[in-house]
Amino acid sequence: MAIRHETNESGDLTVGCSGFRGLSEVTRRSALLAGGAFGLGLTLTELLRRQAYAAPSSGSFGKARGVIMLYLHGGHPQQETFDPKPDGPSAVKGEFGAISTSLPGVQFSELLPRSATIADHLAIIRSMSHDNPNHVTASLPAGTGHRHPPGTPQTDFPPAATDFPAFGAVVDHLRPAPGSLPGWVRLGPLMRRSNGTTLHGQLPGFLGATHAHFAVDQALLKDDVRIEAIEPSTELTAGRVRSRQTLLREIDEQRRAIDESASASNLDTFYQRAFSLLSSPATRQAFDLAKEPRPLREQYGWTEFGQRCILARRLVEAGVPMVNVSYCHTPSGSWDTHSGNFKKMKESLAPTLDAALHGLLTDLKGRGLLDEILVVVNAEFGRTPTINKNAGRDHWPWVYSLALAGAGVRPGTIYGASDNSAAYPSESPRTQADFAATLYHLMGIPPGTVLHDQTDRPHQLVIGQPISEVLA
Repeated sequence: MAIRHETNESGDLTVGCSGFRGLSEVTRRSALLAGGAFGLGLTLTELLRRQAYAAPSSGSFGKARGVIMLYLHGGHPQQETFDPKPDGPSAVKGEFGAISTSLPGVQFSELLPRSATIADHLAIIRSMSHDNPNHVTASLPAGTGHRHPPGTPQTDFPPAATDFPAFGAVVDHLRPAPGSLPGWVRLGPLMRRSNGTTLHGQLPGFLGATHAHFAVDQALLKDDVRIEAIEPSTELTAGRVRSRQTLLREIDEQRRAIDESASASNLDTFYQRAFSLLSSPATRQAFDLAKEPRPLREQYGWTEFGQRCILARRLVEAGVPMVNVSYCHTPSGSWDTHSGNFKKMKESLAPTLDAALHGLLTDLKGRGLLDEILVVVNAEFGRTPTINKNAGRDHWPWVYSLALAGAGVRPGTIYGASDNSAAYPSESPRTQADFAATLYHLMGIPPGTVLHDQTDRPHQLVIGQPISEVLA
């Protein structure tokens, strides 16, 4: 059956601000929604709680017209980024100190001097917590807000077509981009482990191949860089490009991700969207990174990650609703610092993030876009409070930090806390489901939204609670 989501009596989708306001009204539609909710196992109390979150007075609801999600593959150490412990036990705090930020009394690691100057733009959640230390499977709730079913092994295995869809696929499904723009773009590689296993939470899952991301996976450091994914092959004439057979060759790179996520049973819509994208002047303009002045590109850092971030800014500015920025391809060069954590943090990882995050936020603010674009620094987990024999930090999901800024986020907020070793939450632990609820709230997607898979089975989109303390 076709994928669908709930509609009201007039056939309007129950997404976006207008549908959201309707949730607060006691109508026949509310009763129908309640019946569906009870079928999903929700009590009346739970339903009313969800409707309370949907109160139209919430000024942060729907503030984000676009999202840039930076994913730090491997998991960044909270101690060397947003939650330093300068007074913690000497055996666990590491080699680096802490520095003051633009928020009085708040410190970041000394490795993030530029980000420290814009802490007043950020909301830092220092009490993220879960119990899955596996990169592959922990990335599913990090990228979707939904865990695997109970009993699923925490081991490396490929994503499935029945997985819960990534944030970008949901946004593409519920809030398609205007015109010919793609609804969901991934900048950088589809992230994998060294054994080739794709991290979960990056693919459209049960929403199907038509909601796969548009991928840009290439080097971006040239002054005159051209985005290969939207360039027709040089040996083809314009007439031949318009043939279906040629088009399939043009989008072969995008099909690789689709083939991994689901059987390509109905790709006609995908092909039509891809052809529209490839032939659109507006799309080509949005992807034209070479138009950015070199001094501005340098402010983001002359790294692949930094250049992905400035391209992400171009895309959301043009109207793309969701852009994922991958940090790297495999554990090589990632934040998975089992050895040499301090050397890698000082020489590469922290400076790259620091320049890119500072460049992105100051650029967005200077263009008047920060009030409508949400920026997220996300990862599957953090790193151990202890330092191993190889001067590294190992996997640690029990506490870690995320950063948010922009549309609907209360700037200058520090939410939650970890203990003196950055090992466990000392207050206000929150889950990946709560982070997802916060994200969807900011994007104007109602908490009662239900998705249906290819067999028409309903799935509640939001299962956590928005972190209201970080909302404006």
